[in-house]
Amino acid sequence: MSEQTQPIPPQGVPQATARPRPLDDAHIDDLLRIVVEKGGSDLHVSVGVPPIIRVDGQLLPTNYERVDPQTCQRLIYDILTDEQIQRFETNFELDFSYSLARMSRFRVNVYRDRGNVAMAFRVIPARIPTLKELQLPAVLEELTRLPRGLILVTGPTGSGKSTTLAAMINQINNERSVHVITIEDPIEYLHSHRFSIINQREIGQDTKSFANALRAALREDPDVILVGEMRDLETMQNAVSAAETGHLVFATLHTNSAATSVERIVDSFPPGQQEQVRLQLSNNLQAILCQQLLPRANQPGR
Repeated sequence: MSEQTQPIPPQGVPQATARPRPLDDAHIDDLLRIVVEKGGSDLHVSVGVPPIIRVDGQLLPTNYERVDPQTCQRLIYDILTDEQIQRFETNFELDFSYSLARMSRFRVNVYRDRGNVAMAFRVIPARIPTLKELQLPAVLEELTRLPRGLILVTGPTGSGKSTTLAAMINQINNERSVHVITIEDPIEYLHSHRFSIINQREIGQDTKSFANALRAALREDPDVILVGEMRDLETMQNAVSAAETGHLVFATLHTNSAATSVERIVDSFPPGQQEQVRLQLSNNLQAILCQQLLPRANQPGR
């Protein structure tokens, strides 16, 4: 039986047109299969509404009953390890990746919502798309051939920064014999060893923080370093220093323009260090790619 969906109007989630299916015996995999089969990008499970999927930017309710607190907690706790449950109950947030056998991988965020468990799953395609498939400018291929420097990929949440970076690392892997270290939270796309050696480290599982992993990476003989997100001063400082000492460094920022990206980095440093940081960036910053997903004019998708 195919899953029925309909767009969510501005006033909120509509009632399902067919009799809602119960969630008593459902597993989170059942919901994730719907996302993949519908070509969706996200799954949201929250108390008080049916499970919701996002397709081509639109939120669509599934034909399941509204989620109650006990069911919501069961759905996510069924796939968590004891260590992950402890981390979530201590921090009230948890990031990790999850695989649906032979279908897809997902980036998962579990969080608290008015005292209840809620969760968001983002689809990670099993195959890494090429830069050409993403219709990105040809100059990005040239950037992957640079021996050193800092390259920033910026944009709002959900704009495809991780996919662009994965495609650039994949381009390196197909052309160059180098050692690549990625630092991610969580690991999204899985890279195999081709021409390059690629070591992927996940925050919370393989290292304590971006700053720690980046500091350690400089002792691990890397040629290329990917920093999933420059969140704090120490990570920014280490990333700039890594580029300055002869490594090719890729990183992301949640900014909306090249100018604000530079300002964000400089303003993160104490006033007495900002002039030095400007000089370091002028010598080592190779490119800033700002991107945002837009609806396609000629076919569904973004």
